[in-house]
Amino acid sequence: METTKFDIADYLDSNEMIAEYLNSVLEEGNESDVVVAIGNIAKAIGMTKIAEETGMSRPSLYKALSDGAKPQFSTIMKVLKAVGGQIQINPATA
Repeated sequence: METTKFDIADYLDSNEMIAEYLNSVLEEGNESDVVVAIGNIAKAIGMTKIAEETGMSRPSLYKALSDGAKPQFSTIMKVLKAVGGQIQINPATA
């Protein structure tokens, strides 16, 4: 039996799934987890499309959104906009 490596990008096939995934990572993960999650979302949508919309090259995107990368906040905002996301702040519950 042949197994394939699990890739979350294969399952991010709707705006709802993407939002649920990113919100979960934002709630439970650290900043590196969030960067990787945004990279997974970009990969699911298509790095070429994201590169065109952000004006960044595909290699730059892969580098900026890889594990351990520390992208500039402006890069994160560009990619979020390109994937159709937005940051929203809600009051924390006690």
